[in-house]
Amino acid sequence: MNTKTKIWLPLIIATSLLAGYCLHYFSSLRTKQPTILSTQTLSPGKLDIILKRLGDSYYKPVKKDSIEEALIHEMLKGLDPHTAYISAEQMKSVREDMQGHFSGIGVQFIKYEDTVRVVRPIPEGPSEKAGILAGDRIVTVDGDTIAGKKLKTDSIMKRLKGIAGSEVDLGILRTPEKALQIFKVRRGNVKVATVDFAYMLDKQTGYIKINQFGAQTYREFLEALSKLKKEGMKRLVIDLRSNVGGLMGICIAMVNQFLEKGELIVYTKGINSSRVDKRANGEGNFKELPLVVLIDSYSASASEIFAGAIQDHDRGIIVGRRSFGKGLVQQQMEYPDGSALRLTVSEYFTPSGRNIQKPFKMGDRTSYDNDLNKRYEHGEFAIADSIHFADSLKYKTDKGRTVYGGGGIMPDIFVPLDTTAYSKYFDKVQRKALVRDFSYDFADKHRA
Repeated sequence: MNTKTKIWLPLIIATSLLAGYCLHYFSSLRTKQPTILSTQTLSPGKLDIILKRLGDSYYKPVKKDSIEEALIHEMLKGLDPHTAYISAEQMKSVREDMQGHFSGIGVQFIKYEDTVRVVRPIPEGPSEKAGILAGDRIVTVDGDTIAGKKLKTDSIMKRLKGIAGSEVDLGILRTPEKALQIFKVRRGNVKVATVDFAYMLDKQTGYIKINQFGAQTYREFLEALSKLKKEGMKRLVIDLRSNVGGLMGICIAMVNQFLEKGELIVYTKGINSSRVDKRANGEGNFKELPLVVLIDSYSASASEIFAGAIQDHDRGIIVGRRSFGKGLVQQQMEYPDGSALRLTVSEYFTPSGRNIQKPFKMGDRTSYDNDLNKRYEHGEFAIADSIHFADSLKYKTDKGRTVYGGGGIMPDIFVPLDTTAYSKYFDKVQRKALVRDFSYDFADKHRA
């Protein structure tokens, strides 16, 4: 089950709602979207020795794992905002996101009125094959009742996921039937698409929406390009809005489709690491295709690498709002228990030399996490002129256009946040999820 799937989104962003979204967003950046340079296994050190002494000699029983994780989090507090410790349980979810598939029953669900309700079975997934329908209520799993028990989403997912080929009995309540129906579902590998949409906006303009850069994204992207080309595509819009990044290698392969041989895509460097350049190999099939790339304040990391390369080489037009500004590269070091440390080792720079990373104060994650709120309050989401850059941050594209560093990618064409539908009344309706609840109840009572 892909818990990141957005079942329902507000139509506009109110200041009061923005804070909560940002906190979740920053957590996602730290744990779900790494740039892995290499993987290492850590050897025992002082921390292990101290914990062993606690276990052997302390006068009361102690939970070593809890103490160890607390110490690690405390140590990392004073570093940059993207150096992070990830628990073994979190790493399982991270790997599934990056691999582009997971083993489970293949449904998107919500918890509504303390019951798990199927929003839709994933096409060609195990649940669809077993006959599960949108709107079904999952009441029992292998005979155990899960309805009405206020279970957390993680707990529900653990029950639904499992080894491919294993079977699970789901007790389903389907309106208007009153009796529980038992469906036997054989778990399988469920594909999680990272290319959400690929279609023609008009007879000449193709559109591709990418939600992250995962292991399967390049393949999905090429398939989308091929499909649109057959449908008459003469120009392309690539939508990277709310794409928080992913695998750098996948991003580079995708940008490579649009650049000439030898053109720089991105480079990294750090105090303890030499500069590493990533260049196009000239084998791309769409080097002449006119491009527009859409970004917003939630486009980060690999999305910014993509947009920065296209902009610096004057290869396309960047449209939207200034991107997030996540330009730190993490090296992932794994522990034997499956947990991992992501340690920042270098920074990203666009071809013109712009540092993608926005400024931050070491150890002050609260201010960093609140940055988008400050941008919103300052008017950056609504007025392009509210953003001011120092002359020292000026850089030049291949054709001599001025672009700016200082964190994030500033678009060529600014598009303000749409607030035309906003009102205090509408905000209250959205806060209480009344539109969602009404829509769900109506659909549930009028099932075909």
